[in-house]
Amino acid sequence: MTSANKPILPASGRSGTAARILTAAVLIPVVVALTLWGPTWLVAAFGGLVALLAMIEFFALGERLTLHGYRLWTSLCALGIFFQQWTASSAQSWRIGRGLRLTQSSSIPELPLELVLFVFIIGCAAIIFASRRPLAGALGDIGISAAGLLFIALPLSSVVSLHGVALIGPRLLLFTLVLVWVGDTVAYFVGRSFGRVPMAAQLSPKKTWEGAAANLLGSAVVGVAFARWLNIDPLQVILMACLANVAGQAGDLLKSAYKRGAGVKDSGTLLPGHGGVLDRIDALILAAPVVWYYFRFVLASRF
Repeated sequence: MTSANKPILPASGRSGTAARILTAAVLIPVVVALTLWGPTWLVAAFGGLVALLAMIEFFALGERLTLHGYRLWTSLCALGIFFQQWTASSAQSWRIGRGLRLTQSSSIPELPLELVLFVFIIGCAAIIFASRRPLAGALGDIGISAAGLLFIALPLSSVVSLHGVALIGPRLLLFTLVLVWVGDTVAYFVGRSFGRVPMAAQLSPKKTWEGAAANLLGSAVVGVAFARWLNIDPLQVILMACLANVAGQAGDLLKSAYKRGAGVKDSGTLLPGHGGVLDRIDALILAAPVVWYYFRFVLASRF
């Protein structure tokens, strides 16, 4: 029986749990305040900073595998993605009647996302031509750079799109954050106390199907709790929460695959009790795009 399945935690486990709770108690109020009362540009700036910290950890994992990403260039392009999402969200829209919608155009020219990605590719090519790095490693270096941009910055930038939704954006983003937080917390304690059946032993030995089920149930409960506040049909909110939860758990396992490949336990040490920034946002990285696209293509016509 692994330590994750023991109902009584050892001293080190109790101290780790205490650090986890304390870190969350400090960070959560700050994030909630920013989400509910901060302007979208500030959310974009904060999200960009979080993405940069996560990418630094990601590139450090790559270094252990002799993959040397173009850190500065990729980081600049990541910030470009968050800027693009902010400009795209600046145009707001309100439904004022049947078949009639009022749209406010942004005073800031919208930067096309494909242009940001194209500039990233051109920059990588220029770095290869100008760099003295061995050409034998160029493919791996481009690969880890592109992976950082596409697996972290691009999906995480959906938080900006969510916050920028007219009328309910901050509430929608808070809903996304809370369903991840509650799901992760419930899974952590249920998995430690009652977990028996390994979920993906090769990737993360401590994850169990019992914890995963509790994770999903916790997010569904969040959907019930937020439905009225969001003014969305409860069944739709629950379905959105469950889909986001499944994607979030997939993101968690994907991050575990990164760490297993690099031979480390945590992606970093910045957040006591949680590991690194990437360890903390792994579920949000894939959950946020699911909520955004579900809202955009299924629910947006109602607002």
